[in-house]
Amino acid sequence: MKKLKEILYKVPIEGILGSTDVEVPHISIDSRKIEKGDIYVAIKGAQVDGHQFIDDAIAMGAKSIICETLPEKLATAVVFIQVCDAREALGWMASNFYDNPSDQIELIGITGTNGKTSIAKLLFDFFNLKPSTAGLISTLAIEFSNQRFNTNHTTPDPLTLNKYLRAMVDLDIEYCFIEVSSHGIHQKRITGLQFKGGIFTNLTHEHLDYHKTFKEYRDTKKIFFDSLTESSFALINADDKNAKVMVQNCKAKTYTYALHRYANFSTQVLENQFKGMLLKINQHEIWTQMLGEFNAYNILAVYATTQLLDQDEWESLKAISQLKSVPGRFQTFETPNNIMVVVDYAHTPDALKNVLNTINKIRTQNENLITIVGCGGNRDQQKRPLMGGIAARLSTKVLFTSDNPRNEDPDNIIQQMNEGVDPVDFKKTMSITGRKDAIKVAYQISQPGDVILIAGKGHENFQEVKGEKLPFDDYQIAKEIFSKSVNL
Repeated sequence: MKKLKEILYKVPIEGILGSTDVEVPHISIDSRKIEKGDIYVAIKGAQVDGHQFIDDAIAMGAKSIICETLPEKLATAVVFIQVCDAREALGWMASNFYDNPSDQIELIGITGTNGKTSIAKLLFDFFNLKPSTAGLISTLAIEFSNQRFNTNHTTPDPLTLNKYLRAMVDLDIEYCFIEVSSHGIHQKRITGLQFKGGIFTNLTHEHLDYHKTFKEYRDTKKIFFDSLTESSFALINADDKNAKVMVQNCKAKTYTYALHRYANFSTQVLENQFKGMLLKINQHEIWTQMLGEFNAYNILAVYATTQLLDQDEWESLKAISQLKSVPGRFQTFETPNNIMVVVDYAHTPDALKNVLNTINKIRTQNENLITIVGCGGNRDQQKRPLMGGIAARLSTKVLFTSDNPRNEDPDNIIQQMNEGVDPVDFKKTMSITGRKDAIKVAYQISQPGDVILIAGKGHENFQEVKGEKLPFDDYQIAKEIFSKSVNL
């Protein structure tokens, strides 16, 4: 247990009613999980305001309340702390409660539209090939020391983050690689964390349902780099036009990586085929099982990070050559009749374009490229016609289908995707609402040698429909269908 006054260190406070010299067993943002003596932090969410549940939290045993607006009636024997920003307060409090674990581990944050998950997982795998140990906090899961914990957010809440960082530190784990999402930055989930380094991948059209404008989205990402200290490093993709904006006013030492312009770290793609790529990094040639220019960027970012973390160059290159693709990121298998199936998480216009261009550069053009793709419901609608147009333009045949429709009508989403298709490409398209049905149709119309891309969901093993998560794994379902184990 810690005293309240210790937990409040660095928290900007507007007022205190009561004594902070009390011991606190836990911190909670959920009034239903309060136990006797706990702190309850009232967070104003997009749909629910935690201030509405202050009385419930007190009834459950809360003895300290952190809030932005004091209730009209103040309970006796309860300490009230008024703050300007409860989210920011929670970040500092969580760090203090868990003895600031980010100060005791090499914490590297990766942000950008595409590539976050791949780079974080590849770095995690790299450092776990060596005697040193690493932890991972990502869209995929939280992983360390052969333990895996599911998470509902790319960047979890501050309590979850610090809890697992503390567990890593207690196990003498040296490094942790964390995806830093724009939602996580905006909602102050990383407040209080000390980063050894930050990596910027790229910035494209995404999350405008939340941020409203691209400028707001970009400026939110920049906040992460503004928070880095002089003892940190910032590694940015110099090929992205937004990279320089990210590090304006950044105190950290800045390094660049790129494929197409001068940078501190650069690479060339010498060969690219379905079995892998031959890269030239810093005058050394390495073969990797991954493929595509986007993976060349990911691998280069991994290499650069290892060098900034003082790893031996030759040993790093050797280890990188052993790394495998992240699940659901250009994950492939070949069918008995020589059809190449690619499963990829591409759910933004730019990511979809990158994957399709990669496939088109590798295939001989004598075979068909059949793309199965949808768009998520209750998300940015502006990208739907863009993705529809890209898929139709760069594919031989396109099957528009359901993704995670959530609370929207999947047919309406599909219609919006069709609106972005050029008239010359209409004949290439089909609309099949059921995702499994779409994969079956792709099977039926494919020929030996064809390439089938199933895009949008990648590693996800569910479909989100009307508040339910229904089991659905693109990779496994495609394997079943293409092995002819499913009756068509």
